[in-house]
Amino acid sequence: MSPYWPVVRDRVFGRLVPGLALSAVGDGMSAVAIGWLALQYAPAHQRGLWVGLAVAAYTLPGAVGAIGLAPLLRGRGGAHLAALDAVLRAVFLGAIAVLAYAHALTIGRYAALLAASALLSAWGSAGRYTLVVQVLPADLHLAANALLTVITEASTVAGPVLAGVLIGALGAPAVLAVDAATFAVLAVSFLSVPPRAARPRRDRCSAGLAAIRRDRHLLGLMVLSFWFFLLFGPIPVAVPLFASTAAEVGLLYTSFGIGAVTGAIITGHLRRLPLWPAAIGAVIAFGLLLTPLGLGLPRWADLLTLALAGLAWAPYPTASVSLFQRAVPAERLAPALAARGAVLVVSTPLGTLLGAPLVQAAGPARAFVVCGMATAALGTIALLIARFHHPCPATG
Repeated sequence: MSPYWPVVRDRVFGRLVPGLALSAVGDGMSAVAIGWLALQYAPAHQRGLWVGLAVAAYTLPGAVGAIGLAPLLRGRGGAHLAALDAVLRAVFLGAIAVLAYAHALTIGRYAALLAASALLSAWGSAGRYTLVVQVLPADLHLAANALLTVITEASTVAGPVLAGVLIGALGAPAVLAVDAATFAVLAVSFLSVPPRAARPRRDRCSAGLAAIRRDRHLLGLMVLSFWFFLLFGPIPVAVPLFASTAAEVGLLYTSFGIGAVTGAIITGHLRRLPLWPAAIGAVIAFGLLLTPLGLGLPRWADLLTLALAGLAWAPYPTASVSLFQRAVPAERLAPALAARGAVLVVSTPLGTLLGAPLVQAAGPARAFVVCGMATAALGTIALLIARFHHPCPATG
């Protein structure tokens, strides 16, 4: 029997899957539209920098929300946290579309609205994975995590292609309007979860970052994740400049998504997956497969390389979240995952901001080579440390 069948048949979690899938497609469309719209509004001599700023603005404020709003949000159920994030996304992404069609949008307003929409992103992600623990038995956690990864990565298959078509027909603001509508549907889905099904126990212990600091294995995982996502940061800047049209951007993202979906599906079937080796191996393989994009290969080879890179990437999100779920008690999981999200939503935008000048100066092809080699080196260092310090067997 498929490991995903008991997850989607669960009376609480199963009802969320359609909303999650719809919203993921909207996100996949926005992955193309955000950078493309920034190119349209940015000054010609600063296009790379503004693309980097727009991509960073869509994620970085999540770190501020994770820390600054912790006193208000800590102790809430996973469904409530995810619903609040979805509502915020719907409101501000919709505002971008309205201003664009009213000819009142500027590059500064665009970046500000993207930033406002992302304020609860860390708590929204934490809410989804906390809900997995709150409503599903432990033997279904890995499959549920993998299913969430499948849904997320599947968005990069259909979403970018749809975005390319919609941008050509109606413009990039229409894509953000559609994404806002899908977030509104997702918010309704989470608000329909019965409160008793996801009622959290009060956390009388310290907050998430302190819990991570006390566990050297989780701390090591956070360091690895920070640098992995930091080195990934320049990629969203390089891809729009690497392609020649919005449709080609969509094809590049779709190729990555096909590989990532395939890898995520396979990961969910590996019930005895050794989590630490899977996480470290994903980092090394992804870095090695990213490098050929800068070697001037034919476009079909670039698409194949990205598909293999997606296949290598897929085990990392599932393995890293599963390590947290195994190590942190359920009543402390939401703040711990929010703290994890705060670190990660800093790392990718920081990499984007630092990588934007690299892409601007060296070009997207060389940026792929630098990021790929650095990522492979990071994974090799993590492998050597794990080899000599033996990560805890209980966490994989």
